[in-house]
Amino acid sequence: MGGKLVRFGVTVPGDVLEEFDRRLERAGKDNRSDVIRQLMRRHIAEERWREEDGQVYGTVTLIYAHHSSTITKDLTALQHDHGELVVCTTHVHADHDTCLECVVLRGDASRVRAFVEALGTIKGIKSAEIVITSGM
Repeated sequence: MGGKLVRFGVTVPGDVLEEFDRRLERAGKDNRSDVIRQLMRRHIAEERWREEDGQVYGTVTLIYAHHSSTITKDLTALQHDHGELVVCTTHVHADHDTCLECVVLRGDASRVRAFVEALGTIKGIKSAEIVITSGM
């Protein structure tokens, strides 16, 4: 979004602002406004995700045992069933027994949520970490 910048005031306890500024300095960030804009965008994306409204982007990082009898077939079928959402996948052989797969998603929040919920039905997934954002 390239809208006009608007200045506004925020009231916070002094110790909270001091801690925030210390953490920004440690991270090498010198622009408090940039970080607050990022936090606001993250909040909007999270609300879109919860409300199932609007376009979101995301990644799902999966860890699973590749020796599981049907997991690769089930993951591939699910990705094909939601082909309009799946931008790409990356598959890594983490070790002899473990695979890491990252699925990049783009689409309506309710459809992305349905994909993520369907992942939960696949037996053998050890871990699924989801990161959702919006294009704001």
